[in-house]
Amino acid sequence: MRPIPLGYHAGFETTVTSEMLVDFEELGAVHPVYATYWLAKHMELVGRKIILPFLEEGEEGIGYAVSVRHLAPALAGMRVRVEGEHVGTEGNRVTVRLRAEHELGDLIGEGETVQVILPAWKIRERFEQLERRRQERRSLQEGREAWPR
Repeated sequence: MRPIPLGYHAGFETTVTSEMLVDFEELGAVHPVYATYWLAKHMELVGRKIILPFLEEGEEGIGYAVSVRHLAPALAGMRVRVEGEHVGTEGNRVTVRLRAEHELGDLIGEGETVQVILPAWKIRERFEQLERRRQERRSLQEGREAWPR
C-alpha cells in the first residue's frame, strides 16, 4: 500500500430512505429514523473510499473494527453526509475517524473504522478455508442437528 497522507478525506452523501429506518427482522419497525446499522455501514463505506486510491495491485482491505456513536436522529427524506479523515496507519492497519451530519447541520454520529490491508490472495484463501470447513461440517452432520452443543 502506498502511504496515505494524514488528514486525507473522503465522504458520502445519501438521502434516508424507508429501507434505512430502524426495522428488525424479528421485532419489526421500531423508530421512523435512520438506523444505527445503516450509519455504521455508511461509515465503513467512507473508510473504504479512503484506502482505495492507495492500494497496490493485488492488495485488498478488509474490515477489522468499527466504532459508532449515534448521537441524534435523521428522518426519512433527510440528507445525511458522512465525512472521514485518515488519522493513522500502523503496520497494515488503517484508521479513519468519521462524522455524520444531517441536512440541518446537526451532528448525528461519530465513529472510527480500522481496515487491515492484505494480499488479496490471502483474503480469498481465508474465505475458501472457511467454506471448506462449512462443507465438511455439513457432510458430517447430515441427518443430525446443525449446531454443535
